[in-house]
Amino acid sequence: MDFLIFLEGLRNAFLDGLMLCITFLGSVEAFMVAAVIMLWCVNKRQAYYVLSVGFVGTWICQFLKITFRIKRPWDLDPNFKAVEAAKSGANDYSFPSGHTMNSVGTFGAIATLTKEKLLKAIMITLCVIVPFSRMYLGVHTPLDVFTSVAIALLLIFVLRPLILGHDGKYIPLILWIMLAMSVVYLLFVELYPFPADIQQHNLNSAVENAYTLVGAVAGFVVVDMVDRKWVNYPVCAVWWAQLIKIVVGLGLVMAVKVGLKTPLNALFGEMPGRALRYFCIAVTAGILWPLTFKWFSKFEKKK
Repeated sequence: MDFLIFLEGLRNAFLDGLMLCITFLGSVEAFMVAAVIMLWCVNKRQAYYVLSVGFVGTWICQFLKITFRIKRPWDLDPNFKAVEAAKSGANDYSFPSGHTMNSVGTFGAIATLTKEKLLKAIMITLCVIVPFSRMYLGVHTPLDVFTSVAIALLLIFVLRPLILGHDGKYIPLILWIMLAMSVVYLLFVELYPFPADIQQHNLNSAVENAYTLVGAVAGFVVVDMVDRKWVNYPVCAVWWAQLIKIVVGLGLVMAVKVGLKTPLNALFGEMPGRALRYFCIAVTAGILWPLTFKWFSKFEKKK
């Protein structure tokens, strides 16, 4: 807590706003945007590498949160104050840091993939400043942050040869393993007799994240199978076609995310509806929208 209190003394309106912007880059939304852009426009195998690091990291992070149940810094020390605007997204247990896991896993994995020195430097910088922003904002302790950094780096180097090597033949197996892990975590948070003093909103957050993981990972299991057997969409196109793919595709994914929430929740209940919605998001991003990519590839720049 001493380091967080030191950072608290450095805060001002400008740095608060800057760190709130930086910390967003560790959100689930930023991770998914980076992964689907790679899936659509860069390299599918590399995209599955980034997705796998993210999904496994999320599973480990959520499991550790609900197992250790360490409270946020302002609960550990009532005299400590976090930046108020950052607290709205910090509604679960503190250890370890999910934003740090997402940012180091995503940007660290991309850093290992690129040969461009500038891009590599940017990715490494983000691996440093996003975790720092979590401590500056007062929503995580150094223990939370550095534990996530260590886990993310381990996953980056363990999963890299499994997914990028062997012509990608282990990708389906890894996706199925991730789905099994997600189902086990879902059963754990639904069935385990947690102690009576567990904070209900934290347990609710764990359950919500479990259904999200199951739906999203199940979706990408289907996406990988369908793309390998039938779709096999291209990722190359001229720059303006790539831009259209990204902008329209992200809009379509967002429409599915928002538009299906009410009907699926009404038909299946809130949590099963959530899993189905994230399954549909993955299928839209990995199958339905990419069906248009053969048309976009017609505009590929001639070499």
